[in-house]
Amino acid sequence: MSFSEHSDDAHGKSGVRRGRGRGGRLGRLFAHGDLHLLVLHLIAQQPRHGYEIIKLIEIMVGGEYTPSPGTIYPALTLLDDQEYVIVSQDDRGKKRYSVTPSGVAYLSRHADAVRSMIETMSQVSQHGDHGPSPQIREAVGSLKAALHLRIEQAPLSRDAEERIVQIIEQAVQAVLKV
Repeated sequence: MSFSEHSDDAHGKSGVRRGRGRGGRLGRLFAHGDLHLLVLHLIAQQPRHGYEIIKLIEIMVGGEYTPSPGTIYPALTLLDDQEYVIVSQDDRGKKRYSVTPSGVAYLSRHADAVRSMIETMSQVSQHGDHGPSPQIREAVGSLKAALHLRIEQAPLSRDAEERIVQIIEQAVQAVLKV
């Protein structure tokens, strides 16, 4: 299988997807094959060990995802098989991966996909799982609690129900305008 076959997901698009990964709340973070491209990009920045790549990706997404060795090392093997990287031994006997000219050329052809992945990873790092901020979740929780408490106090009159619905609808419209 060629490396380029790994670069497109089922919809023919390359990019980062949310998902649940080891060590995070996300589902599948990378579209099929994109992790290989990211690994190659990181190696092109400087020669790296597999464990270093795992930790760097984890840092890049703010701890929201940690690729497993069972994901990274096969990606490194594939990159080596395709001659996009070369493997050498460091002074401690650990494998260190360096990019080849054909790996640089491949990255150049896929620069937009790499930029997109890095941008999305940055967003994941800044905003966690892309859900609402803790402040918004707390505010929504407070609204739910207030409604629950009010309903528990005494049955709502029709006028009270209409007023509550009106307040919530006004809040919805105000949020949509922000």
